[in-house]
Amino acid sequence: MEVSFSKEVEQLRMGAGETFHGEGILAITKALLQSGVAYVGGYQGAPVSHLLDVMVQAKSYMDELGVHVEACANEASAAAMLGASIHYPLRGAVTWKSIVGTNVAADALSNLSSPGVKGGVLVVVGEDYGEGASVIQERTHAYALKSGMLLLDPRPDLTRMVDMVEHAFRLSEASNMPALMELRIRACHVRGSFVAKDNQAPAISTRQLMTQPARFDYNRLAHPPVTFGHEKLKYQERLPAARRYIEAHGLNEHFAGEHADLGIIVQGGLYNTLIRALQQFDLADAFGDSKIPLLVLNVTSPLVPEQIANFCLNKRSVLVMEEGQPEYIEQEIATLLRRRDIQTPLHGKDWLPQGGEYTAEAMAQGLQAWSERYLPQTPVAAQAAQWLQDNRERRLKVAEQLKARGQTLPARPPSFCIGCPERPVFSAIKLAQQAIGPLHVSADIGCHALGTFEPFSTGHTILGYGMSLASRAGVSPAMQQRVLSIMGDGGFWHNGLLTGVQSALFNGDDAVLLIFKNGYTSATGTQDIISTPADAAKLAAADKLQSLAHTNQTIERTLQGLGVQWLRTVHTYEVETMRATLLDAFTSDFKGLKVIVAEGECQLERQRRIKPWLAQLLKKGQRVQRVKYGVDEDVCNGDHACIRLSGCPTLTLKDNPDPLKVDPVATVIEGCVGCGLCGANAHAATLCPSFYRAEVVQNAGLWERLFERLRSRWVRALQPT
Repeated sequence: MEVSFSKEVEQLRMGAGETFHGEGILAITKALLQSGVAYVGGYQGAPVSHLLDVMVQAKSYMDELGVHVEACANEASAAAMLGASIHYPLRGAVTWKSIVGTNVAADALSNLSSPGVKGGVLVVVGEDYGEGASVIQERTHAYALKSGMLLLDPRPDLTRMVDMVEHAFRLSEASNMPALMELRIRACHVRGSFVAKDNQAPAISTRQLMTQPARFDYNRLAHPPVTFGHEKLKYQERLPAARRYIEAHGLNEHFAGEHADLGIIVQGGLYNTLIRALQQFDLADAFGDSKIPLLVLNVTSPLVPEQIANFCLNKRSVLVMEEGQPEYIEQEIATLLRRRDIQTPLHGKDWLPQGGEYTAEAMAQGLQAWSERYLPQTPVAAQAAQWLQDNRERRLKVAEQLKARGQTLPARPPSFCIGCPERPVFSAIKLAQQAIGPLHVSADIGCHALGTFEPFSTGHTILGYGMSLASRAGVSPAMQQRVLSIMGDGGFWHNGLLTGVQSALFNGDDAVLLIFKNGYTSATGTQDIISTPADAAKLAAADKLQSLAHTNQTIERTLQGLGVQWLRTVHTYEVETMRATLLDAFTSDFKGLKVIVAEGECQLERQRRIKPWLAQLLKKGQRVQRVKYGVDEDVCNGDHACIRLSGCPTLTLKDNPDPLKVDPVATVIEGCVGCGLCGANAHAATLCPSFYRAEVVQNAGLWERLFERLRSRWVRALQPT
């Protein structure tokens, strides 16, 4: 009943000569199997969630190939899996989301990079950077530099991306270095095709077991004194071996152009955007052929000094397109050229934005300055310059108009899904603060982070997945009122149990922890976790409308086992009960960790479960009853307190039908899933009694239809003429 990837799973079975059509991240997934990967692990997160999701749902096929697939507890456990490749010729791949995942995995990656690997290792990192990002704006590049790892940034073309996966394993084996492959959001979702190859069953696998462990070799441990020798190996043997492979196999691409005395060096992942920007200046045609020679770095670390020098030699200027800050690549290129006494003028961050995503417009700004100095001006270049100027003036004009009117652009903050079980808890928090005063709230990563937006605006810090309870440790001693920490069940298992709960219990902290128990790591695609309801419970409840969250008590038992004495489990939609429980936690005489488990099944998963069942009943002509909420327009007084307390997208405004009243009235529009929050809020906050609950019956029985006719006639009879 979760999201199905049956179509994608079938694509993994494609053999030699078949054409694969789809997204970039799925092409990467297929490439892993074509490369003979022996084990795959990772932690879900956009934009690479599909890689692990598809592998997990293809478990039966993975078993046929002998490939072990593991959904890891966090990125650190995923990176630790790669230790299998230190001693054994096993190709392993893991995946996670961006710099935040690499941060969590950093300890294992450092210890993996020191002894090096025997089997090829590939870490697929969803480089969540730029305008569409949901995390901090940093890059993984620094980790490759500091730890001596390979870093690949393939050109967003499915054939090239698949080739680079296969080369990544060979390159890793040739150099004994772990490989990182950064895939930007656009690369993960770029669509295209490539000619598939047969999947390769690994020589050593779950079907071909090893009979003996590797011989003990202290030199393969990341432990002094051998780590001092590892440092020399990294830069005296592994790095030169990697550079030889990169050059010998042409992993970086050189595209010639008619302006041979100029050049652009670009990260592979930015290639498509660069071509679009060049087209604005008539420096690339509609087929993507550039008039400026390009050096496309599909491997951004290590760079090959001879390749860089040969490209830059005898050129009037070279422009470096490197996204993000610091400019690691530009600095390294400048050093390489100066050491060889190559005086080619080098430009990059002097004309391009220091940080932020390099969109076509951002690149065009740098190209404009560069072309004005080094290229003869053409009518098309003038048009491109005018296009950029018009964009700037348009933004400035809009800003001036708004400023003159004392206005700002209307905010459209992200919001919870309709019927999300976490929304009523934030309503309860707002109501609780009316009684006990403002609270310092340590927020966390997950769906509940949307509570930091209006209308709740709840949360002072977000310092890492599952880190909310730990992040309040410095605030609590200096705060007269107790501090509230909010955590999801995904964050609880990822990091919060150890860094937060264990630490708070050990130190005897007087803290309040609120755990959202919706049954899944919902923000990353509703993947299963250890506290997800069992499959048997899902099947048993396939024809029921109630929540499944209560069927798994792993979180509660774990907390009790650790020694949590003050523990309450409250259904999230019971706003008044939740408000009272929060008040109890903040006013209780108990000094110690107080945990409230807010239990409510993820609404997306609930709808996926019940909608097919309801559709099946309707198709059979059977009776179906659903709940619908609405607002009595005659009772609504137009103060809109209900909306400010809820924020539900289906609770909105419409014109007042009474011509004598000015204020618009609240209304419930289509899309309502009948969670009942609007009515629960009205009751808990003692709002106007304008909400009503209706039961909509389809395929009603004979007696129900007869009773409805009699009731309708009686109501009409009572109505004034």
